[in-house]
Parts: sequence; C-alpha cells; structure tokens
Amino acid sequence: MSKPLVGIVMGSDSDFTIMEEASKVLEQFNIDHEVLVTSAHRSPERTRKYVSGAKRRGIKVMIAGAGGAAHLAGVVAAETQLPVIGVPIESVLNGLDSLLSTAQMPGGIPVATVSIGKPGAKNAGLLAAQILALSDNNIATQLTKYRKDQAKAVAQKSKKLKTKYAANFKG
Repeated sequence: MSKPLVGIVMGSDSDFTIMEEASKVLEQFNIDHEVLVTSAHRSPERTRKYVSGAKRRGIKVMIAGAGGAAHLAGVVAAETQLPVIGVPIESVLNGLDSLLSTAQMPGGIPVATVSIGKPGAKNAGLLAAQILALSDNNIATQLTKYRKDQAKAVAQKSKKLKTKYAANFKG
C-alpha cells in the first residue's frame, strides 16, 4: 500500500455508516486513504495534531463529516491549506443544521460542502478524486470511464422502462 492521498475524518464512529460511502468511492478509483474518528469539540488537540501533519504524510485532500454543530470541517480547514470537503451528517434538524454549520464558513477559510448524508459522502469521494485527477492521469482516465458508465446505465434503465411501458413511454 502506498501513502494515503486522502484523509477522511469524522466526529464519531457512528458517522462511519455515512462516511463509508466516500471510502468506497476512493477504493473504486484505487485511491489510498485513511480514516480517523476525531472531534473538533471532544478531542481538539487530536484533531489539530492529525490535520497539521497531514500534508507532510502525503495527504492531498481532506474529507470531514460531522453532524449537529458540525464544526469539524471548519476546524480542519483552519489547520491546513489542503482542500477540505465537508459532509453534513443528519442530526437534530434532519441535517439542515449540519449543512449550514459546514457551508457557512467565514471568508478566508473555505470548505467545499456537499449534500447531506450518504449522497454527499459519495460526492465527497468523487470530488476528492476529481481534485487528484488534476495531477494524476490514471485517476482522470478512471473518472472519464465512470461518467461514461453512468450515461450507459441511464440509457439501459430507459430502455428497460420503454420495453415494460411501451404504450405510455415517449423517451
């Protein structure tokens, strides 16, 4: 195994059911990554230490998932110049609280924020792959194939529906 290129952090081990989607995408593209539970509030020094050493260890992109107050992505962004992708996790207000806490960063400390929950975690993995593809032709080629495969799957689903509902189907 080579050096991890992506660091995935989450505020609680219960968040892994969501954040695993990012990990699955990175595995699909053969992108080495590491996963850590660390909290902006309950273990700030652990978080600071991990993030401050990430670039030195070869990490190129950080993905941070948290629910509730969801300050983890912001704390990560404050401690590094690496790109940070925030994944809001459903909590008290169906994740809206997490979304706003993650997205509403002050000017100067950017966090790219994706949608709430599993779709957001999947997109975080894809966005990390796209960032890495800027300097890695292998990943770029895999992303091109992934997009073509998505388009084929849509066409196949349409064909299946057309066959089943031919009289009512226009597309």
